[in-house]
Amino acid sequence: MAAQSSAAATTNIMLAIYEKKTTSLDLYRPLRNYISMVYSEREAQNIEDDLQTLKEYRSDVERQSDPSPTSRRDLLQNYFKALCLVETRFPISPDKDHINTVTFIWYDAFKQKQKASQQNIHLEKAAVLFNLGAVYSQIGLSFDRATVEGRRQAIHAFIGAAGAFAYLRDNAATKASMGSSTPWMCRFVVGLYYEEALAALNVAPLKDHFDKPWISHVQLKAALFYAEACYRYSLELHEKEEIAEEIARLSSGISALTEAKKNLKGAAAQLLDAISKLEANINRNLERAVKENDRVYLMRVPSPTSLSPLPAFSMVKPMSMNEVLDASKEKMFASLVPDSSAKALSRYTEMVDDIIRTQAEKLQQASELTRVRLKEMDLPDSIIALEGNFTLPTDLKEDVEAVQISGGPAGLEAELQQLRDLRRVNQELLVQTEELLQKEATEDAQFRNQFGTRWTRPQSSTLTKNLQDRLNRFAANLKQAADSDGRIERSVRDHSTLMSILDRRPIESALPTLARPIMSLDANEDAIVGSLKQSLRQLEILGAQRAGLEDMLKEMKRKDDILPKLMTSTGSYEDLFRKEIAKYDQICEDIAQNIEAQEQVLLQIQLGMLVTFLKSLNDN
Repeated sequence: MAAQSSAAATTNIMLAIYEKKTTSLDLYRPLRNYISMVYSEREAQNIEDDLQTLKEYRSDVERQSDPSPTSRRDLLQNYFKALCLVETRFPISPDKDHINTVTFIWYDAFKQKQKASQQNIHLEKAAVLFNLGAVYSQIGLSFDRATVEGRRQAIHAFIGAAGAFAYLRDNAATKASMGSSTPWMCRFVVGLYYEEALAALNVAPLKDHFDKPWISHVQLKAALFYAEACYRYSLELHEKEEIAEEIARLSSGISALTEAKKNLKGAAAQLLDAISKLEANINRNLERAVKENDRVYLMRVPSPTSLSPLPAFSMVKPMSMNEVLDASKEKMFASLVPDSSAKALSRYTEMVDDIIRTQAEKLQQASELTRVRLKEMDLPDSIIALEGNFTLPTDLKEDVEAVQISGGPAGLEAELQQLRDLRRVNQELLVQTEELLQKEATEDAQFRNQFGTRWTRPQSSTLTKNLQDRLNRFAANLKQAADSDGRIERSVRDHSTLMSILDRRPIESALPTLARPIMSLDANEDAIVGSLKQSLRQLEILGAQRAGLEDMLKEMKRKDDILPKLMTSTGSYEDLFRKEIAKYDQICEDIAQNIEAQEQVLLQIQLGMLVTFLKSLNDN
């Protein structure tokens, strides 16, 4: 903004960018035909709503009739995100195997008779981004910049315009292949300083591209803001009594305004008024400073060309459009997944699976290593037994209690006797059934001999075949069950002595106790045991952390769906993979730190045990 002395005059001396215009274009039919040919007619019917939405976006963009700039902004943002989804699913180019009936035509915003025509969706995206920046500039111009709130809203809108043009420069301009003017045009609309824009406008190809009022406006604004900076800086110099530099700065500002006033043709009246008022303020202060220097200070005034550049501070940056224009969360055309994207997703999934598998193996190996190393040192069982409060694991204790409720070893013997009784009954039933079948076969043979051909009933072997087969299967099952029961009975007899402890209540009373060591560990014994217990607690904490890390890995994999990003990515898949895989770096580092911490604790325990052993040898 200009200084307060000229703020009122500069309220309306800003220009908005014009939108590019386009011709009518039907995207619906070519895209639908492509879906029917490459996918299926049913798929085309399923995404009919998405095709209609895209058609409406394009029609609304063509009309440019929306009176609300904010609604126009939202339309352009939505259409751009839709184009990102179209780009990754529908190949539009002159290639015979691609959608080659779509040609995008856009007219220049400044020289409206010039047009670009390409079978390239990047031209469409670049034009939409340009119009988005233009609409942002129009929104900024619509606010009342005479008020604080109006200036705040205008600044936000102009930052949005700069962000849109910056996004165009960095992401779409070169892909659209619109000629060498694009990067320079972007520099003009994004440049932080009017001097940069003016320098760009004074050389080809922009020199002959913009109307002279634009060039004059930029030149005058560059001079106005430079002179305003000199004027403001001179006020600080005057307070510091640095009169010589004050005179030089004011002279430099006057020179800039004088040079700019040589090109006043086409300039806005408000801008000329602001320059005149600022020039009057500078001349007044310059005259005062010269008089004071001649009468009081008598300092040598340096040449303006010898002055250092004015201090500069960038107050704003272009708005980041990455999130505003991110299409990865859009659902349009979600069911269409090209083969290339499916293969890329499969490859990324393999990369993630490899990380998950490797890290899970590390976690499992770490837990197994802890179990084995502690078992080798009889920990923690030896400490628990030494303290006399050894308890069974919960699962084992529940199993023991279940056996005791059933009667213990005596109850088990009763169960075995019941099995023997049931086996005997089953065997008797089997024999009875065999006898009945044999009796039926004998009677059939007797009647067949007695009546000859008059005995027309089918033979017994035919009628009873299914029964005989079932009987044979029952017999085989009973024999197998008898063999199994026999093995169980022998095992019970062989271990009856050990199983007798199941009659002890509580079961812990049957467990052996660990006596205090024969050799004394003097007063340090309790400290050693306490240190071991603390180390064991640390191992438990680390083990719980590993379980949590493993669950976290699984949850990350479950939520790791990059298909939407694949479907909107126009860059290298490798770059996307590196960015996405990087989110696993932190948990991999946490796992490595956990395992390293466990190694340190195990080493500490081993050293403690070794010191104890050596001390006991020394005492002996």
